[in-house]
Amino acid sequence: MSSRLESFTEGLTTTDSREGLQGLIERLRDIYDADHVVYHAVNLAGSPYAALTYPNEWVDHYQDAALYRIDPVVQTAWRRFHPLDWRRLDWSAPAARRLLRDAFDAGLGNQGYSLPIRGPDGQFALFTVNGRAGDASWDRFTGDFGRDMLLISHYFHQKVLDVENVAEKAPGRDLSPREIDALSYLARGLGRGQVADRLGISEHTLRVYVDSARFKLGALNTTHAVALALTNGIIHI
Repeated sequence: MSSRLESFTEGLTTTDSREGLQGLIERLRDIYDADHVVYHAVNLAGSPYAALTYPNEWVDHYQDAALYRIDPVVQTAWRRFHPLDWRRLDWSAPAARRLLRDAFDAGLGNQGYSLPIRGPDGQFALFTVNGRAGDASWDRFTGDFGRDMLLISHYFHQKVLDVENVAEKAPGRDLSPREIDALSYLARGLGRGQVADRLGISEHTLRVYVDSARFKLGALNTTHAVALALTNGIIHI
């Protein structure tokens, strides 16, 4: 586990209110030297929920003008599970270009990395880190911290569910005890060799358990499987 991720998880354990969640978002911004961090749940027990560092004026304008209808980030996130680098989205429509220009003028950074989050009861949320940086610098950031962001997005989503007392149903196909153990150790930052030693199995057998867990969870990769297992309360850190 990286030192920045560890610093975030330490704050996570003491958060038990909406005010605490907002403070945690601000702490994340500072830990990762980002300009802004945003968590927005569209359907959380039938209501929206947000914790973010965007300027209030921009948030009000975005909501009043219903800009989510033309925002390529939101429109693409509805259809995908993969993380979204804003540079790789289609901003060719005049309305989208105007939205991007207005966002810059309001104080948002020119780079963004957004992670869609879906729950089994129809929850949809979007976690975004935003910053001012050149392309090469941003590529280093996402390369160094992309895994952290994926885990943090699901850690934070689970904490929101806990604070808001929203229950989620676990996926229908339950993981075996060995699969849960494997993902639990990986969630704590242990390497595959260390996990295999803890479980008393070979790395090849560990890979079988992890691949099986990925299939059951519908995960894109191991990190995504860990994040989904955390989100659904299957494992805990």
